Amino acid sequence: MKNGIARSPLFYVGDKYKLVREIRTHFPAHINRLIEPFVGGGSVMMNVDANGYLLNDINSYVINLHRMLQGYIGREDEFMNELYTIIDNYELSLSLRSDVVPKNLKVANPKTYYARYNKAGYQRMKADFINGGQQDMQRLYLLLIYGFNHMLRFNGRGQFNLPVGNVDFNLNVQDALTDYFQLVSQKQIEWHNEDYRQFLGNINYQPEDLVYLDPPYLITFSEYNKLWNADTECDLLSLLDNLNEHGINFAISNVTHYRGRTNTLFQEWSAQYHTHSIKSNYISFNDNSIKQFSEVLVTNY
Repeated sequence: MKNGIARSPLFYVGDKYKLVREIRTHFPAHINRLIEPFVGGGSVMMNVDANGYLLNDINSYVINLHRMLQGYIGREDEFMNELYTIIDNYELSLSLRSDVVPKNLKVANPKTYYARYNKAGYQRMKADFINGGQQDMQRLYLLLIYGFNHMLRFNGRGQFNLPVGNVDFNLNVQDALTDYFQLVSQKQIEWHNEDYRQFLGNINYQPEDLVYLDPPYLITFSEYNKLWNADTECDLLSLLDNLNEHGINFAISNVTHYRGRTNTLFQEWSAQYHTHSIKSNYISFNDNSIKQFSEVLVTNY
């Protein structure tokens, strides 16, 4: 756990791992239940204390990965050995255990040798995952670890289509898994796989609950944001106004300015609440350089 902050073992691009220390300073001192309609990789829930956790994502693969990992609590060695067996079966690199990449490949391709070494095995693993009905969460987890930018990406036919990345199963992966198993074992978690409107509408809210939202960003260009538009943004903001009217605390992360674009809709809505500037680390799937933009946390308390 680096500097007291645990990172999700899903390694989501754009997750709140680097920001959660700052974000949680704006959370209430005591939280009954942390409620997340867009839990993603789970970096926030891992690093925030609460009596209970209601965690949702519309992506069934995200939730099934979390459920799979949670199911191995108390059997962590078994899980790691099963992963190692799959990795060996596809002849993928495993620098955590040993350095198997030939020296000549490293010299010839100093920046891409992992991608070149793992490409054939990764493609076989991806084909087996697809042909097996895309239900094997261990293989999906490894596809994320060895895949480009650790994305969950599917084509128009619903097939996983992320290419191999220049990455490896290393000490960072092991540490993230260790932290996840340890922290989640101490939390009372309910996982949900619903549209955020249905999820939030079905909750029987209690005093000192906190709803934390990290929705897709209307004005950025990552894969995660493709299905988000002004209508879904308006639905979300109206729902938050309703939570406020019923005395339910919420905190929402969003981006107000990005590459010359302004989210006027969110900016005007947020004027009635409290806005906190957040130092951001957002990285786009299509452009992995850090861009100048403004990220905020808006709270109603």
